[in-house]
Amino acid sequence: MAERMVHCVKFGKEMPGLEKPPFPGEIGQKIYENVSKEAWRMWSEDMQIKILNEYRLNMGDPEDYNALVEQMLLFLNLKEGETAEVENEERGRSED
Repeated sequence: MAERMVHCVKFGKEMPGLEKPPFPGEIGQKIYENVSKEAWRMWSEDMQIKILNEYRLNMGDPEDYNALVEQMLLFLNLKEGETAEVENEERGRSED
């Protein structure tokens, strides 16, 4: 069976797509239809973790969860705007 291809909005070219939506609902379907496996891997294995840690998001808090979803859409180019800054050496450090 041939690999499913999508026009990846993150990379702007045809690439192998996900095997199924990453989660239920409209956003999961939008990702499935428009985001490559590679772009999803970059989000789920790297950037998502950086944002969770950098901003100390609590996934039990609906506001924090919505902020993470917003950053995911921005990172994957499914929405226009500025992505969150990560790996800022100055943030989180206290003065001794």
